[in-house]
Amino acid sequence: MAKSRLALGAIVGVVAGAIAGVLTAPKSGKETRADIKKRADELRAETQKKKGELGKKADEVVKEARQKIDELRQEVGSKKSGGDKK
Repeated sequence: MAKSRLALGAIVGVVAGAIAGVLTAPKSGKETRADIKKRADELRAETQKKKGELGKKADEVVKEARQKIDELRQEVGSKKSGGDKK
C-alpha cells in the first residue's frame, strides 16, 4: 500500500512539474497547447503501463494468497482428522 501511495505521489509530482514548466515557458499558446497534449499523451501511456504492471502484481499476490489458504485448509483438515482418532 505504501508503494502504491509513493507511485501515485510521484505521478502527481511529475504532472504538476510538467504543467508548471509548460505554463511558464515563453511560447505561443499554440505551441503550449501542443506541448501539453504531447505530455498528456506520454503520461497516459505511462499510466497504462503502470496499470498493467500493478495488475500483474495483484494477480500474483492473489495467486499466492490462494495457495497459502489451500495449504492452511489442508493442514487444518489433517489436524482435525488426526484429532478425531484420539
